[in-house]
Amino acid sequence: MSFEGSCHCGAVTFTVEADLPGGAISCNCSHCRRKGFLLAFFPASAVIVNSGEDALLSYRFNTHRLNHRFCQTCGVQPFAEGNAPDGSSTRAVNLRCVPAVDLARLQVQEFDGAAV
Repeated sequence: MSFEGSCHCGAVTFTVEADLPGGAISCNCSHCRRKGFLLAFFPASAVIVNSGEDALLSYRFNTHRLNHRFCQTCGVQPFAEGNAPDGSSTRAVNLRCVPAVDLARLQVQEFDGAAV
């Protein structure tokens, strides 16, 4: 199975080669809290940018370990790039950018990113 998502204006579209997740992480770091992200992590190879790679800009802060990718037109961040604890390349998909996800049914796990 796979699912699709996009930024707000539709310039950036992506497909995730995985089942829709039933859960998400809500982080309270200064960035995620302000943006209201609900994140699910996938191997980098599972996230395919279908259009708009040239529309994506990057933002890094704090430890610079995550490359937050956002659309230069609408400002929406559909995903971030980084590495999992085991060193493998990963993508943190913003589930608010995935229309097929029923946000009210997600089991949300709180992560204390403010303490990191």
